Amino acid sequence: MPELYIKSTNKHLGHVAEDELKFLAKHLEEESLEDEDYSISRMTLDFMREQKISPNLLKLLEEALGGGDEVEVKFTRS
Repeated sequence: MPELYIKSTNKHLGHVAEDELKFLAKHLEEESLEDEDYSISRMTLDFMREQKISPNLLKLLEEALGGGDEVEVKFTRS
């Protein structure tokens, strides 16, 4: 099961389902096929809300943002 982390601190955010990971890949820019990180901003979250992001993924990304305006998250597969 994929795990989501804040890239800069390696803070573990939680588990994400495969369909949630596919949602990120579909709606965010990937630099390569092997890309395992994404830049998330407040505007990005607003866009993903309109695209029906899952409540779990939304919660994890909001936690990652905290009080900031942008954060990079990464995922790993167990």
